[in-house]
Amino acid sequence: MKIQQSVTSVRDQVAPGEWQQRVTLAAAYRLVARFGWDDLVFTHLSARVPGRDHHFLINPYGMTFDEITASSLVKVDLDGKKVMDSPYEINPAGFTIHSAIHASREDANCVLHVHSVNGTAVSAQKDGVLPISQQSIFVLSSLAYHDYEGVALREDEKPRLVRHLGDKNFFMLRNHGLITVADNVPDAFLFMYVFEAACMIQVRAQAGGGELIPIDPHIIATAQQQAAAVTESAGGGLAWPALLRKLDRIDPSYRD
Repeated sequence: MKIQQSVTSVRDQVAPGEWQQRVTLAAAYRLVARFGWDDLVFTHLSARVPGRDHHFLINPYGMTFDEITASSLVKVDLDGKKVMDSPYEINPAGFTIHSAIHASREDANCVLHVHSVNGTAVSAQKDGVLPISQQSIFVLSSLAYHDYEGVALREDEKPRLVRHLGDKNFFMLRNHGLITVADNVPDAFLFMYVFEAACMIQVRAQAGGGELIPIDPHIIATAQQQAAAVTESAGGGLAWPALLRKLDRIDPSYRD
């Protein structure tokens, strides 16, 4: 791994909006690591750079998520090619899924993809997410599935990914992992927290061996309204400042 660029050099080269997006996405990487959803260096979180250009930020390939900083994030175009000088490379294959979603959805300003243990376990179950927890109702109200086609390396898989995702915010890649899509990083992170929690609860409930109690479909139908009430219509923005305070107490170097 090459020596990291200095904070000053990167901050001086980018607009204030991009720098803020870098800090926010770096925080998401650190939080994913703190919650144990990372998979060494093999998954990705991406965010659109504010502005007219279709440019995106993604992690340097080979860094663990607890090492990511605002200045180490790599800026790329929709083809995964660097559009700003950086000593780091990215995993082109890792951007296949992200680029497909970013290109197809104007609202997809942030795409989180993880191989969390509980999420992957549920993705291997034929019935997917079950309506058995409060967390699950928020997922089920906006959930799509995509069958496993091997490691995401092929361009011809992109149209199928896009078609299966549609306008949903939660995307389960069967036998693979979880994706959340949102207009901003805090919402995408909150979605992933709820997604993984629903999967963890499901795995533990199934392990208990007792009969599971399904939630009434009518309750699931109003989940979005319930979520807005719980978060005071702030979505992920309600919890995000507290999460940043937690990170700043532990290690504020993500801001570098």
